[in-house]
Amino acid sequence: MVLLLALISGCGKKPPPLEQPYFEKYDEAARQRIAQWKTLINDKRKAPISEKLVSVNSFFNRLHFVSDLNHWGQEDYWATPLETLGSNGGDCEDFTIAKYFTLRSLKVPDEKMRLTYVKSLTLNQPHMVLNYYHHPSSDPLVLDNLNKRILPASQRKDLVPIYSFNGTGLWLAKNRGDSPPAGESSRLKLWQEVQQRVKEESLLP
Repeated sequence: MVLLLALISGCGKKPPPLEQPYFEKYDEAARQRIAQWKTLINDKRKAPISEKLVSVNSFFNRLHFVSDLNHWGQEDYWATPLETLGSNGGDCEDFTIAKYFTLRSLKVPDEKMRLTYVKSLTLNQPHMVLNYYHHPSSDPLVLDNLNKRILPASQRKDLVPIYSFNGTGLWLAKNRGDSPPAGESSRLKLWQEVQQRVKEESLLP
């Protein structure tokens, strides 16, 4: 399992340590993007789940795709939503992470979502998407930056699942949505690091 995670993590100059006030690091365009994000969260709190999924998926898919090496100067870096919005770009992992934390802020339960590593057959490389489960045994909906339409996983023949995780659990591809975790997501170092930075930023409710 450890070898598997090491081989497929990555879909990177590291930003400076976070200091208050965070917004001073960003230009006016970045501050506007961050303000629009906060407005989205406030406006969609009571919206139906389908509207939350579409709005959040569309919002982050507008950003520029940039590889970690070009964006952060390192091979693999998982950015917080603030870092992604402030820099106006990210890779598939950054978009998925931003969607996950934004939906958590919109009171979507953690157990209904999984950040899912897949192999993109179109690109022939690892990729990350966010899966949403209406029910534990249901066909999950896929929030993706490659195909911007939200479709059931059964209709995404271009994606081959590898493993998935959320705030607590870790599942292998063979596990059904209602299967018990194969382990804890705390085994993923980059995931623990980005969760800690999100807490330090204190921008999400």
